[in-house]
Amino acid sequence: MSGGYAAERQLVADACRVAAARGLSDGFLGHVSLRIDEERLLIRCRGPQERGLAWTTAADVHLVDQGGAPGAPGELDGWSPPNELPLHVEVLRSRPEAASVVHVHPRAVVAADLAGLAIRPIVGAFDIPGAKLAAGGVPVYPRGVLVRSRGLALEMVAAMGKRPVVVLRGHGLTSSGGSVQEAVLRAISVDSLARLSLQIAAAGGAQADLPAEDLAALPDLGPGFNEGVAWRHEVARMG
Repeated sequence: MSGGYAAERQLVADACRVAAARGLSDGFLGHVSLRIDEERLLIRCRGPQERGLAWTTAADVHLVDQGGAPGAPGELDGWSPPNELPLHVEVLRSRPEAASVVHVHPRAVVAADLAGLAIRPIVGAFDIPGAKLAAGGVPVYPRGVLVRSRGLALEMVAAMGKRPVVVLRGHGLTSSGGSVQEAVLRAISVDSLARLSLQIAAAGGAQADLPAEDLAALPDLGPGFNEGVAWRHEVARMG
């Protein structure tokens, strides 16, 4: 690609494939972005060679500016950014600490929200990062619209508040992180909690938050484990 960033393009492509392998989006819906600098980002684009999230390659990932124009000469020949590019742009604009945004359509997250089941810290050592993420709260953007304008993206960001993830009612999930790996793994944790919540409800039970003393006792195993080992596992399990 004329714009370079081969390793970064491959990372975004891997993230798309991991999201698909985890069932976070069926078919060709969903996209992952990575901030390159203050004006540009890499993002999975639409084009003549795309085959769906599970088969994303580095060739599907392109460099664009915040308005969707090519981020380098020849970058978008035959390709276009996703309609929901503003979703990525406004999250990154509002969070200097964020490097990546993931937008996916996990069925369990959508179903749990529509059933009135919030994402809560119902687990402990089962998923320590997920428990801590849920303990901080997972907000909901209550509109089931395609977030394809800056105005709608700003609404979503306002609903998101200071949290790194937000459920989009009747739509999906947006997750951010200091790295592509962190953003994807956060989305996986939210989906896992939603699946457990639905299973609990189906069994006739009710969600119960982890006791505060247990939550406080959960250690931070560090990025080497929480992201490094976890990410290598996600990539390896795809085969």
